[in-house]
Amino acid sequence: MRFSLRLLLIGTVAACAPMLPEPPPLAPAPAPTPAPAPNRPAPAPAPIAPAAPPVDQAGFDGWKQGFLARHGGARRAEYERELTGLTPDPSVIRLDRNQPEFSRPAGAYIQNAVTTTRIAQARQRTDRVPWSVVQRYGVPAEILVAIWAQESAFGQVQGDNDVIRSLATLAWDGRRRDWAEAQLKDALDIVVDGRRSRAGLKGSWAGAMGQTQFMPDNYLRLGVDQNEDGAVDIWGSDADALASAANLLAQAGWKRGQGWGYEVVLPSGFDYSEAEGARHPWSHWAARGVTLAHGGAPNAAEAREEAVILLPQGARGPAFLALPNHYVIRRYNNSVSYALAIGLTADGIQGRPGLVASWPNDGPLSREQRIGAQRALTALGYDTQGVDGVIGANTRAALRRWQMATGRLADGYLTADLADELIRRAG
Repeated sequence: MRFSLRLLLIGTVAACAPMLPEPPPLAPAPAPTPAPAPNRPAPAPAPIAPAAPPVDQAGFDGWKQGFLARHGGARRAEYERELTGLTPDPSVIRLDRNQPEFSRPAGAYIQNAVTTTRIAQARQRTDRVPWSVVQRYGVPAEILVAIWAQESAFGQVQGDNDVIRSLATLAWDGRRRDWAEAQLKDALDIVVDGRRSRAGLKGSWAGAMGQTQFMPDNYLRLGVDQNEDGAVDIWGSDADALASAANLLAQAGWKRGQGWGYEVVLPSGFDYSEAEGARHPWSHWAARGVTLAHGGAPNAAEAREEAVILLPQGARGPAFLALPNHYVIRRYNNSVSYALAIGLTADGIQGRPGLVASWPNDGPLSREQRIGAQRALTALGYDTQGVDGVIGANTRAALRRWQMATGRLADGYLTADLADELIRRAG
């Protein structure tokens, strides 16, 4: 979460929030032997995990000295004290390459995140959002509670990783070095300034912290002491965590009185290459035969906004009209799947009907397929702006250009079969 006010590195507040188990209801009731939690598959034999790569401690120590030279400044001694004896965490590197928001089909991710149980439990907790927070920041309680649910199961699963070790590992690994080093410096400052003890600076494997999984930079810049006890406690205080999340979304441009978007029905013959492309007001899309899946029309303010058609699982899956607030949610985590999960959960809390269209039952893409497809597209002349295994907007745009050039339906959706074909074509 970083743009102006250093919210520029979007998509990392909850950059790596795991798919979480459902928390217990507020008022437990007797029940028979419980079924598996909705966000977890039924018990099955555990697959054999791939062996962790050997740790290059000498290389890590060399990176550490470079980090201290680049960022230590007047605080070098304090930073060095906190980094003494630190070793890289191989599990962090493995998880960084397999974030579910980017590796699983949108439908699988969203159906695991948006469940009737989670919606019911979120609805029970909307009164935990102080009314003064909603008034001050303009972000609906339903959106905040949906984020709270997704990020930490309402504070129950906040992560117990050493944030400094996690960020140091990511910085050493190098895939996102500049970002990780900046986050590490801020995490060190939190400890050195006495805002949080080192022992208490716990979070996800990616360094996201507290009930609403803030990265260190946003904790320092956007954290809110809502209960006015002299500390921003996003770990222990519901009010502080929720107000901080509202502040982030407000600073990122949340538009009061508007939703995040709508499920839409596309007409026969729709030009799928327009998806995830230029933004247009509702009148443009309506003139092309696009209708809201549940009828009606956006409200007057929403109709004036520039909106985008999204096809998160291609032409065979649900389609959405994404309003500006959809992209504000993506300042929290820059994933289409994540933002849709938050919006659809919030809709469910408000009692709105579910999706009309069904999700295709596509399998996940392996890391080799994702990286191979990116390399293949770039080699074929359709630059993906990097090869990182994350199928984001740049990769989808490159794929759409290749689909158009080869006479295919240009929906920008990468299936396993298409990835394999691209890899074969590129040799």
